[in-house]
Amino acid sequence: MFSVRKPRVVVLGAGYGGLITVTRLQKQIGVDEAEITLVNKNDYHYETTWLHEASAGTLHHDRARYQIKDIIDNNRVKFVKDTVVSIDKEAKKVVLENGEVEYDYLVISLGAHPETFGIKGLKEFAFGITSIDSARQLREHIEYQFATYNMEAEKKDERLTIVVGGAGFTGIEFLGELGNRVPELCKEYDIDFKKVRIICVEAAPTALPGFDPELVDYAVNHLQKKGVEFRIGTAIKECIEDGIIVAKDDQMETIKAETVVWAAGVRGNSVVEEAGFENMRGRVKVDGYLRAPGHDEVFIIGDCALIINEEINRPYPPTAQIAMQQGEVCAKNLAVAIRERGEMGTFTPDIKGSVASLGENDAVGVVFGKKLVGTKASFMKKVIDNRALLMVGGPTLVLKKGKFNLL
Repeated sequence: MFSVRKPRVVVLGAGYGGLITVTRLQKQIGVDEAEITLVNKNDYHYETTWLHEASAGTLHHDRARYQIKDIIDNNRVKFVKDTVVSIDKEAKKVVLENGEVEYDYLVISLGAHPETFGIKGLKEFAFGITSIDSARQLREHIEYQFATYNMEAEKKDERLTIVVGGAGFTGIEFLGELGNRVPELCKEYDIDFKKVRIICVEAAPTALPGFDPELVDYAVNHLQKKGVEFRIGTAIKECIEDGIIVAKDDQMETIKAETVVWAAGVRGNSVVEEAGFENMRGRVKVDGYLRAPGHDEVFIIGDCALIINEEINRPYPPTAQIAMQQGEVCAKNLAVAIRERGEMGTFTPDIKGSVASLGENDAVGVVFGKKLVGTKASFMKKVIDNRALLMVGGPTLVLKKGKFNLL
């Protein structure tokens, strides 16, 4: 007698989509039906949608992360802490920094890379809001500038100038946290708040593109009251060691700043591009079952997946909400594929709403079709954050990491 080898399911990335896929799949298939391997470069998951708080210093970075081993069934899932180097889709194997894994079914949920649009100097001189480490670095850098300002005989006002490139979701939420954090830093380091400049530069004709204009006005006015200067319709042409060069109506200007933060867009993971999947900026246009074209054994979700909203003929934004919904469908479809019976489900995004925080107790958003601002929107933002924890780790994770200062 000989035993039949169990199908090998490999999930790359423990972001929102990857974790939901694994936690659902481990419940849907038996231990004798498949081997599940989860690969992630860190041994923790971090809440990407909380990084703006950790970066500004209004939330400790440890609050924004939790251990993967505490979420998965370690008897059902093999966790590999390693970095993905490449995918060989013909040989059905993934090359890691410290080895390789073979697969029968692959789930790519590797997350995004910053999109710099070819702007010179951004990679060298700008900070990003992309990981726990980048959040720590940015927070400490900002605090260092404030701590150093009064130590120098010749004051450098650019130490107290923070430029944020991008007025989309990430940029606006980070500005909201800075609006709370900067007055605290001024008090702590004996600095006149009037000396601080927080400048947001956005190339598009409006902040929060795609948002309801009434909500955009509320957000901009709220942040302006907190001291934020907006340069809308202004493009960053170059990031230099001590600031940025911008252009508007063919007029060039240099803005001196010791802190430049790039928050203006992401692209899919470069591993996807290098693997040879047909893609647009690292994102693959998947079929209705979330599979890569021509590769029924490869599922792609989250930031690496491209799904078109047929109503407006534009891609859905790669949000945590959509990634988690994709994880649910992906797990179901994997179970069908492994068992070779049943029907796969097609993925249709169910957008319940979208809320952008403007600091601790203020936000703007649309939830179930209703516009919300102020404390009501802020309450909903925290409910959404807690719901994400509940979906991944149940009530235990909510009690451990949840946001309970709802008002």
